Amino acid sequence: MSPNIAAARATSVGQLETALRSVIRGKDEVVRLALVSILARGHLLLEGVPGVGKTTLAHALSRVLGCGFQRIQFTSDMLPSDILGVSIYSSVEQQFDFKRGPVFTNVLLADEINRTTPKTQSALLEAMSEGQVTVDSRSYPLPQPFLVVATQNPVEHHGVYPLPESQLDRFLMCVRMGYPEGSSERDILKARAGASRLDELKSVLSAEDVLALQRTVDQVRVDDSLVDYALDIVHRTRESESLSLGVSPRGSLMLYHAAQAMAFVNGRDFCTPDDFKQLVVPVFGHRVVVNSNYASSQKKSDQAETVLREIVANVRVPV
Repeated sequence: MSPNIAAARATSVGQLETALRSVIRGKDEVVRLALVSILARGHLLLEGVPGVGKTTLAHALSRVLGCGFQRIQFTSDMLPSDILGVSIYSSVEQQFDFKRGPVFTNVLLADEINRTTPKTQSALLEAMSEGQVTVDSRSYPLPQPFLVVATQNPVEHHGVYPLPESQLDRFLMCVRMGYPEGSSERDILKARAGASRLDELKSVLSAEDVLALQRTVDQVRVDDSLVDYALDIVHRTRESESLSLGVSPRGSLMLYHAAQAMAFVNGRDFCTPDDFKQLVVPVFGHRVVVNSNYASSQKKSDQAETVLREIVANVRVPV
């Protein structure tokens, strides 16, 4: 990686971060993880109660990236064709024409994804894994870059369909957006940083620039000792008595790519142990399943975080 190219692209990432923080106040860590997800070619699941900025973050991402954007409001009566598209017979041309659905975009906001049925949820599996969709035995490639930002409210239990493990495993990260701190919420009220600030956002990059950044991230160096360190953490999740489901090989691969992206966001062309450590919970938290015998008054997500942090604390950090 040329030092000049690396410096120029790192500057672009800094501009992205600054633009997003002007809209999403008091959530610097969430903004950084969203950028890591984009640079690592991963999809992002945002959890949080209504009104904390999940949808605003997705809108802001599409604006600063200069990419196409579509929003799908998931409901219980949606069908897979509402996402992928449908083939319509043309009597004039005497053939079927495929009308593309909203999935054919760069940034897809799957709003309240757990409000629709598993059949409709599964329509996104191929798109998220392979960057294409198949309709009537024909495959259609999706625009690149392609990012799914899904939101869900973990507090609601009525009229929702929890995402299965196979769907959760397609998301690079699950990030929780809690309430803003007192000082940040005060700034929000004074600046009225909602839709008005969002409308003022200008694109910092183009779709081609994003693809170039992703290719640069692929060149970030990862020492073999760090690969062993990451695999040690993964293997311990599979052996832990507190977990009934450990991390899959897809999960370990996603941690690798996310660590490369985190190093790049931090202005380095090499990874350190901290790049892996700080990503274990957002990358693995939604992939593991806590054993029912692991009694705790905490929520399941908090229990998973506790177990993962204990595992990381007991793994020797490479020097």
